[in-house]
Amino acid sequence: MTPLRPPGVRAAGLLAVLVVLLCAAPAAAKPAAPPAPPNLDARAWILIDARTGDVLDAHAPARELPIASTTKLMTAHLALEQLRLSKRVVMAPYSAIPGESLLGIQAGTRISVHDLLYSLILESANDSAYTLSRAIAHSEPRFVGEMNRAAAALGLADTHYENPIGLDAAGNYSSARDLATLSRDLLHNRVFARIADTTKTVLHSLHPPPTIYTRNTLLLREPWVTGVKTGHTLGAGYVLVGSARKAGTDLISVVLGADSETERDLDSLRLLDYGFAQYRPHRAIRPREQLAQPSIRYSGGMLPLVASRPVVLGTRRGQQVLVSVQAPGEVTGPLPRGRRLGRATVTVDGRQAAVVPLLTSRSIPAASTFDKLRSNAILVAALLVALLFVILLVTVLLRRRRSGDRRSEEETRAIRDRRQRMRDGQNQGGTG
Repeated sequence: MTPLRPPGVRAAGLLAVLVVLLCAAPAAAKPAAPPAPPNLDARAWILIDARTGDVLDAHAPARELPIASTTKLMTAHLALEQLRLSKRVVMAPYSAIPGESLLGIQAGTRISVHDLLYSLILESANDSAYTLSRAIAHSEPRFVGEMNRAAAALGLADTHYENPIGLDAAGNYSSARDLATLSRDLLHNRVFARIADTTKTVLHSLHPPPTIYTRNTLLLREPWVTGVKTGHTLGAGYVLVGSARKAGTDLISVVLGADSETERDLDSLRLLDYGFAQYRPHRAIRPREQLAQPSIRYSGGMLPLVASRPVVLGTRRGQQVLVSVQAPGEVTGPLPRGRRLGRATVTVDGRQAAVVPLLTSRSIPAASTFDKLRSNAILVAALLVALLFVILLVTVLLRRRRSGDRRSEEETRAIRDRRQRMRDGQNQGGTG
């Protein structure tokens, strides 16, 4: 984890604190057993945890099937990567067949990439998809080549594109698994997530600015649905990539080959309801929770650091939540209230789920000259005390050593005198 080095913080004081939070429910509150997986009539489906990618339910998830306008998810992926939202491009001439979904703007009209993306996802406009392909690669075949290269880079092994729109073609197919993977990647992009969760918008780059509406009826059914994209052709049937958020849990569902729009929506809701039933909300970080308390240099005391926002996560039974806190060990004023100093990282079973900045809970002024002198005086006094202790210790040791040396000299002299007296006595006895 890279330490933060904001002004007023001594980098040498950085420390890491680990707080372990158990996500299992209390023993007294036994969670009910999750319901059985739904039995759907669609050709293929999948349900995944959007945070971890874990598969919660699936049927024929790798089966290669026509995907209709969910093809436009890859078109959006490339547009977000390669074009500025504010860039204005010329609406390309597009020859539509009866029944195609179109934005219907005259060829040659200048329109922003931002508005093209909204019309691509909400209206599923084929002419918008074609215009974006030309703006990126200058021709549809070259753009399709880029689509397939991007699919390979994302690991979409069951996917191949033949057009940027989703019209039925032998070489235009994907799988429920690949569509879930691509959607999970796209939803990490805040711009795309906002577009996918929009029911209507105004295209301000056009005059007069028209209002467009989403074709994703699932968005209109439940407030917790957050996207993503519909599709329908004769070959693909009814297709829907859905996403939803409830009580700290984010899920992605994919239904391919439903018999009707109603069945497609109901199948998606059955999957999402089944997924949410497996989770319980877990409060990993409370509002304004104090997670660190560095000392304040010179003036003394502690500065509580609090979480900038709470974190509530949906967790399945047996999952473990960890909160690792990185914060300075010592700070120096001046620091305003609300200054970011450190961060808390929340993981579920080792996977990062949230990162929350830590903020100063109050302001601290710059240390005064008196504070610095007092702090330095205390430090000097402590050093003097330590020095006097060392001197005293050395003096005592030297005295003991000298005393020991004197005793050794006296004992040696006494032994020498005794021996001499013994010799003298022997000599006297011999002459008598």
